[in-house]
Amino acid sequence: MIRYALRCDKGHDFDGWFRSAAGFDRLNAEGQVNCSICGSPTVEKAPMAPAVPSRDETGARPLDQPGSALEAAMTMLRRHVEENSDYVGESFAATARQMHDGEIPHRLIHGEARPDEARKLLEDGVPVAPLPFRVTRKLS
Repeated sequence: MIRYALRCDKGHDFDGWFRSAAGFDRLNAEGQVNCSICGSPTVEKAPMAPAVPSRDETGARPLDQPGSALEAAMTMLRRHVEENSDYVGESFAATARQMHDGEIPHRLIHGEARPDEARKLLEDGVPVAPLPFRVTRKLS
């Protein structure tokens, strides 16, 4: 794994972990690397100095722990959404519309929608909002 300091076109700085340098390049070229703050898909590597720990440095943060208050809040938000709503995958737009139209019972859902689908839902008054992260759970 390799960690890169990243910067979006809006000037937000954040970190990203990738399997390899080629992995970052491929994902970024496909538009799969997004700013963790604003969601912008225009991301580039930011200059960074290597972190070289001193011999007497102790208590390094485990990689599975949040690196900042923002990262901790995002982790808590993701956990709350995934624990308290149903993942409906790519049928999000259809499911949200059916609930709005009273065709099926209301419940909390999250999933994936194309930008044109999300725009149409909003234009039709269906209350939806984008999540500031990608879901980790898929349909089983």
